[in-house]
Amino acid sequence: MDSKEKIKNSNPFVSALLTDLYQVSMAYAYWSIGKHEEHAVFDLFFRKNPFEGEFTIFAGLEECLKFVANFRFTKTMIGKMKKKFSWPEQFWSWLGTLNAKGVKIYAMKEGSLCFPRCPLMRVEGPLAVCQLLETTLLCLVNYPSLICTNAARHRIAAGKDKILLEFGLRRAQGPDGAMSASRYAVMGGFNGTSNVAASIEFGLACRGTHAHSFVTSFVSVKEIKNREIDGGKGVDFVGKCIEWRKKFKREFTNEGELAAFISFAQAFPKRFLALIDTYDTLNSGLWNFLSVAIALEEIGYKPVGIRLDSGDLSYLSKECRNAFKMVAEKYNVPHFAKLMIVASNSLSEDIIHELNRQGHEIDSFGVGTNLVTCKSQPALGCVYKLVELNNVPRIKISQEVAKVTIPGRKQLYRLYNHEGNPLLDLLQEAEEKVPKVGERILCRHPFNAQKRVYCIPSKVEKLLSLVFDGEIKIKFRDVKTIQAALYDDLATIRVDHLRTVNPTPYKVSLSSNLYSFMHKLWQEGVPIHELK
Repeated sequence: MDSKEKIKNSNPFVSALLTDLYQVSMAYAYWSIGKHEEHAVFDLFFRKNPFEGEFTIFAGLEECLKFVANFRFTKTMIGKMKKKFSWPEQFWSWLGTLNAKGVKIYAMKEGSLCFPRCPLMRVEGPLAVCQLLETTLLCLVNYPSLICTNAARHRIAAGKDKILLEFGLRRAQGPDGAMSASRYAVMGGFNGTSNVAASIEFGLACRGTHAHSFVTSFVSVKEIKNREIDGGKGVDFVGKCIEWRKKFKREFTNEGELAAFISFAQAFPKRFLALIDTYDTLNSGLWNFLSVAIALEEIGYKPVGIRLDSGDLSYLSKECRNAFKMVAEKYNVPHFAKLMIVASNSLSEDIIHELNRQGHEIDSFGVGTNLVTCKSQPALGCVYKLVELNNVPRIKISQEVAKVTIPGRKQLYRLYNHEGNPLLDLLQEAEEKVPKVGERILCRHPFNAQKRVYCIPSKVEKLLSLVFDGEIKIKFRDVKTIQAALYDDLATIRVDHLRTVNPTPYKVSLSSNLYSFMHKLWQEGVPIHELK
């Protein structure tokens, strides 16, 4: 990326001030004892896949790099901090000199499949600066990765041919959550969003129909002042709709609903899609829609379809499809058989799976609350741990084995079989030789000495690359490009790793050298108790 190009944070709240107090307190402590310039290495990773699954998708890298590129404490920021905190003037002066010119970041590609304990990012540089980056980096990775993974799970549930739309703006955790949810839902596999601001900001497809309030705002067709429609000059469009309702022998449908559909079709004749469950889905909404749809057809427009927002979605979708097919055959409008059926109504990954088991005729799912709030797991749990200082590996030891860190600068490789399927991810010491295709490699479980395998890869992929070295070193990709690359990757993963129930854990292994070094350091770090 051109170093002269000014890269702005997408969110104005993202700055050096967006941090926890203990980061600044540690920076002061490092500075006060002269430790602040020591060379540190931190790993950003997570310990457990979300949603009881066995995969995660890394997202948020672009925003992380924008933040680091802009990292500094301005005079205005320091002035505000001085009013809250009492530190020596020399510290404030030093704080004002900080930037990320001495920082290097190695990271996985945004939109990559990733797994527990594998570094998503490796951050290297002056100890105090790297420490001050922690909270914001975690904030910029945790939620995006969670949303992106949730979206991918919905895509897997729905299947590749269904349309998925993000409808969560009104239920998101504030404007920031809403914007991120739209962006990363599409990155994870959704086709578009209802969020106008996000669609403009991130170049996303924007979709939407109308609400129940539009329907209930009408009482009678007498409210429709213009009886014509664009493209049908001289044609009584309202009369046509009423005539078709009579042909269908459905004169007793709700007239206000019919008026609403006619009015909406007049406004959007090329994309007429109606919400049909305001009063009675099968006895009113369906037939009011068909009356307007076939009138549009006669004038030369192609109606789009319907949306269901309540009731038994499996049953209703099948009944609506049967009606479409009947009208298609009886009135010689073949494409009516394939009119779109959109479903909403508090959908989730589990509900979509259940609809698949029941059988349905839904073409598109609008998912809101359960997607953007990640209701089944509201946080991913990424952590940021010191793994090396002044070229000396560091380890965090815990009585909870899962919280023991893997020390030192590491490189991460993905090993594939001859069919192109990933076999495992291998962590090595950064200085170890790169695994070779056809070479027999001992791969060890990080904590269980009995779990080890020999792997002879047919392909080796290096996963961590330099993305920041005093400046951003990569070109950012748009959301749809990242989505396409992600689904190329997902297509290579064995389906048992992706399934909802009892998915097979994906192997994350250590090289023999790293395993031995880690356990040596682990033993040295734990005091030997003396019993008397």
